Order: sequence, then C-alpha cells, then structure tokens
Amino acid sequence: MLSPGNKSAAPFAWDDNGPLTTSIDLERVIAVARRQWRLVAVAAIIGMVIGVTYIITAVPKYTATASILIGGNTDGLVNRLSMDQSAADDDATILSQVELLKSDSIGLAVVGKLNLAQNQEFLASDSSAFDTVKVLVNTILNIPSMFVSTNLEQTDEDKDQRRALAIVQRNMSITRVGHTYVLDVGFTSPSRDIAASVANAISDIYINDKLEAKYDATRRASDWLQERIDELKQKSLDSDLAVQKYRADNGLLAANGNLIADQQLSELNTALIAAQAETAKDRAKYDQIQQIIASGQTDAIVPEVLDSSVSNDIRQKYLADAKLEADISSRLGPGHIRAVRLREEMAEYRRQMFDELNRIKESYKNQLDVAQAREDSLTISVNRAKSDSASAGESGVQLRELERSSEAYKNLYQTFLQRYQEAIQQQSFPVSEARIITRPVKPDSPSYPRKLMVLALFGFVGAVMGSGIGAVRELRDRYFRTGDQIRAELNLEYLGSLPFIAEAKASRGSNEGPNEGRLWKVNSIANYVVDHPLSTFTETLRSAKIGIDMRKTGTRGRVVGIVAALPGEGKSTVAINFAELVASQGAKAILVDCDFRNPGATRAIAGHAEQGLLEIALGTAKAEDLLLTSEQTGLAFVPAVIRHRVPHSSELLASASMREFLDAAREKFEYIILDLPPLAPVVDARSVEPLVDDFVFVVEWGKTSRKFVQTTLERDSDINDKCAGVILNKVDTKKMMLYESHESEAFYHSRYSAYYS
Repeated sequence: MLSPGNKSAAPFAWDDNGPLTTSIDLERVIAVARRQWRLVAVAAIIGMVIGVTYIITAVPKYTATASILIGGNTDGLVNRLSMDQSAADDDATILSQVELLKSDSIGLAVVGKLNLAQNQEFLASDSSAFDTVKVLVNTILNIPSMFVSTNLEQTDEDKDQRRALAIVQRNMSITRVGHTYVLDVGFTSPSRDIAASVANAISDIYINDKLEAKYDATRRASDWLQERIDELKQKSLDSDLAVQKYRADNGLLAANGNLIADQQLSELNTALIAAQAETAKDRAKYDQIQQIIASGQTDAIVPEVLDSSVSNDIRQKYLADAKLEADISSRLGPGHIRAVRLREEMAEYRRQMFDELNRIKESYKNQLDVAQAREDSLTISVNRAKSDSASAGESGVQLRELERSSEAYKNLYQTFLQRYQEAIQQQSFPVSEARIITRPVKPDSPSYPRKLMVLALFGFVGAVMGSGIGAVRELRDRYFRTGDQIRAELNLEYLGSLPFIAEAKASRGSNEGPNEGRLWKVNSIANYVVDHPLSTFTETLRSAKIGIDMRKTGTRGRVVGIVAALPGEGKSTVAINFAELVASQGAKAILVDCDFRNPGATRAIAGHAEQGLLEIALGTAKAEDLLLTSEQTGLAFVPAVIRHRVPHSSELLASASMREFLDAAREKFEYIILDLPPLAPVVDARSVEPLVDDFVFVVEWGKTSRKFVQTTLERDSDINDKCAGVILNKVDTKKMMLYESHESEAFYHSRYSAYYS
C-alpha cells in the first residue's frame, strides 16, 4: 500500500499536502517485497519458461571475427616512403575508422563482391516474425507507393541490394580491443560459411578502400599541386623582375645587401664625427695659447714650445743670464752695470720667447681653420647624403614590399614543389598502415543465442514485470490493513484485530437439540470466546470492553451498538462474542438483534426462535417472554424473527416501544449490545443512534475501502462521535505481520500473544 492515504505502510514520509521527503523507509520496502515476492517469483519463472522456449526454438547463429590493425605498426622505410597520415593517433580517429567500416560504401562493396543480393540463403537468414508482418502490411497497403511517383520506384534488383546491405550492416559488429589500435570486425549469420566469407570480405574491402582512397587523394593532390606550381613559378619570376626594375628606375643600387646611398651616408657620418673631434681639439689648443700670450706667461708649458729647439735655446740663455744676474746682484748689487746688462738681455730673451709663442699661435690658427673648413665640407656632404637617403628610404618602402612578395612566392613555390614530390612518391608507393592481423575462420559453436544470458535476461524481465505488477497492486491497495491506518484515516481508536476463523459446526451431545428459552449455536464461531478465553480473538474483545468502560458514566446500563459499513464484514459474529465475553465476566448483558433486513445473529444462535424484537417493537409481545439465555454465560438474547420483509424497519427501531424496551433493559442489564444493520445500504442504524451510548465499528480486513469507510462515517457524524473504536475483523494474521512495522503495538502483540494463550 503505497498510496498517500496509506501513511503507515508507505515507504515515504507524508503529510496532508504530499510527500515531505524522498528518503526510503527500508523496512517498509522489505515489507512490500515480502508481500509481493510470490508474484515476482511467479513472473520470473514465467519469464524463464519463455526464455527456455525461445532458446529451444531460436535459430542458432554463428559469428566469424577478423582483427584489423589500423595503424602504428609499419617499419621505418614504409613510413618514410608512404607518409601515411591515416594512422590512428586518438580516439576520434579510431571512431572514424569504425564509422568507415559501417558505411554504405563498404557494405555495398561486400554485397557486390559476394553477390549477396542474389543469395537467397543470405537474404532469408535475417528474416523474423516482425519483418514478415511488416512486409505483409506493406504489401497489402503498399504505403510507399502513395508518396513517390512511379518513375522513382526502386527496381527489384535495387531493393534486393539495399536489403542485403541492411542485413550486412545489422549483423556486423565492430569492437575496439582495449586501448589498442586493433578493431575486431565480426559478422553473425545462421550459416558458418556466410559468416566467415562476409567477415573476410569486410576486412579485405576495408584495406582496399583505404589504399584506393589514398591513391585517389594523392592523385588529385598531385594534379592540383602541379597547377599551383606552374602558377607560383610564374608569379615568382614576375615578382623578381618587378624588384629589379624598381631598383633600376629609382636608383636603389645595392652592395652587399645594402643601398649605396645608405652606405655613403654611414661613411660620411663617421668622417664628420672625426672632423668635429679634430676641430674641437684644434680650437682647444688655440684658445689655450691665446690665454698664455694674454697673461704673459713665458714659462707656460706648450707641447710645441718643448719640441722647438729655438725656444729651448732662448730659454737656456734666459735661465743662464737670470742665474748670473742674481749672483752679481747679490755680490755687487743690483745697480752694477753687469747686472743691468744682464737684465736687458733677459728682457730681450722674453720678447723672443713671446715672438715664438705668437708664431706657434698662428700655426694653431691655421690648423683650426683647416679643421673647421673640413668639418663644414663634411656637414654639407652629410646633409646632401641624408636627403638622398630619405628619398631612397621612401622608395625603399615599396621596394621592401616587392621583395617580401617575391620572397613569399619563392617560399610557396619551394614548399609546393616539395609536396608535389611527396605526393608523386605516395602515388607511386601505395602502402597503408592498416592491415589484417587475424583472418576469420568458420566458427565451431554458435554465438547466439547465449543460453545462460537469455535465460537470465528473460528471468530478470519477468521479475521486473512482476515487481511492476506488485507495485501497482500495492498502489491500488485501498483497504485497511493496520491499526495505524485506522487512526490516521478515521481519527478513531484502534481496538484490535480479530483473526479469521474458519466456520465449524458446533459440537454437541447426541441427544441435544433446540431447547425453548435457550440459545442454539449452529457453529463454533458463535461460542469462540467461551471455548478460547485466552486467544487473541478474545483479548481483542476485552480491549473493546475496556474502551467502552472508560467512556461509561452513571450507574444505568450502557447501550452498545455493533455496526459495520457493509454486510458480510462479521459484525454479528463480533456482537455475539462480545456479548458472551461481557456475560462470562459476570456482568449482566443482553444481546439484541436489531437487523430486520438480515438477522445474522438470530441465524447463528437462535434459529429455532418463533418471536422476537419485531413483536416487541409492534407491542404484541413482552420482552420477558421472548428472552433466550446462554447456559454457559447467562447471556440474554432477543432475536429478530422475520418471516416477511419489513419496509419500515427504521421507524420500528426509532419507535417509542423500542425506546421503552431499551429503558427497561438499562435498569435490568449492565450492557445492552445491539447488533445493528450496516450503515451504507440502510438507514436503520442512524435511526436508532439517539438511543445508543457507544458504537463499535467493525471493518473487514483487506476488503472494505478506506475511502468508503471514511465517507460513511463522515456522513453519519453522530455515530462517528459516539464511536468507541474500530475492530479489524477476519484478519489474516500471517499477512498482517507483513504490514506492521517492528515498532508497532500490533506487531509485538501478534508475535508474543502465543506466550499468554
């Protein structure tokens, strides 16, 4: 029971708005499996029987397999000569080869090579019941002809060829061996010879197709390359001529790869830098000697003075006179004539030294003028060369563009020429890396059907279908199974469950017969609580009595109505045994059969009665004269003897006579148990409801819809309010254990009740 209403047995958490969580209650799932395992087992067995039938009747098929290495195993010479780029280097390439093997081109080539379109044995090898039905339907309806014109219809030969192709592709299997470059190509057929020949043809045609594809590709590539080479050759020549013509037209002569104008500018720049340095040097020397002359420093050191012999002689004479003059002045005094003459000679020597410095200055001046003139000349030449180089640079932009274009055409020409040679080599040496490493042979044993796998598959499918049917059964289980369902659905107290008891004829003495004033029980069920006082059945009725006692107020007798939703739920049996239980415990009890439509209690224990409740309600008889009693418990019973239909039974039950009868019974008996008619078909129970203190509702286990019971009680709200609880009747105790959780009261009660029975 997995519907939202069955909250206790569902393996999910529910509230009023639906599932709260998707967590699975493993215990509930196991319980569902335990309830439905027989169905699943039967379905699995049926599936296995079908599988065995299929294995026996299936046509055996044989599979021949060829192994193809699609790359990575040729020697170096072949690699260098063939330059085959089709070797498998990744998964995408391997998958591409698989699709090539499955392609129509390979399949049609196999069909043509083996003439399979005319091989009737081959064409009939793949027929099945489904194909036969499909062909028959197409033949009758001729559906394709409705959508194509007559001139587009295929001929019989084309149809046979396409059919043979479909058979080849459908029965072909291609698998990769691990992570290697090896593909196993298999073909399955009822004929061992056909399986081997087709597998062999597929592998051969695949190898030939790769060779042919390579040859065609290289041939087309060489033709295209030849055209491109001729075109590139002419373009390379034209671009070279354009470069040379542009050089000549613009004077862009070059030496050692550089323009002459650029070389001249570089050389002039170098010379100008040297001239500028020389001019600066000469100007520094000239400025220095001018400062010396202006300051009158006769002892200033100038390189040219040191190198001049004249200057050195004059300086020597000057120094000698100075020494002599100093000596004379120290001895004879500075006024001595000799000292005066020496000073005059020294003055002449200084004049001569200055004259020599002036001569050297003029020499420096001349050197400076020459250097400046050379620098100015080089500056003019550099400026002129710069102008020429700038003009050449502007023209050089176009020249370099022409040179790049010429170089590009030259490289393209060389590349395409090399590729053309490679293509010619491949065309002349057609070797592929793909090769057959294992040839197919005729298989010795069939590969289909795989008996164990087929048997397991059919068994598994049967089990799955059985599980599905079981799940549907669980989802459609709308009946009461547990006390938790009673509490959740009806919001009433669960009083317990009464196990199903098979009817048996009551055992009596040989001379015993119906006795006026005594109960006559025709079966053992009516006396079950007396015969089995420690049974689960009796314990449940004790629980019901306690539930009623807890509701009891006052000292007068309490009227208890035993009611059900539908006929046949066992309410009369419950009423009889409940009354017997109360009486057996020493309480004064009376059982009244109030069901004028179907007096089950009267048939069970007082079939010999002549009058009963009908006469009391009509006022034609007194209750004291009609009571029947039980010899064992002292239970009093008022039967309902009906000899014809009573159309106004509800009015009789609600009559003043009935009220007076019950009021009198309250004074004399502690418990007045009414066996009332079912609620759904008739209104009798509702009419007597004001006279009843408590109701006990009986529901047949696994038979009465939960929604129906709930609706019935909601309609009869007064009865629902007075209901002391619900009893589940006719319970299959073994099955009920599968619905109860290990935490439920009913589980432990059912499990351990035997200890106290």
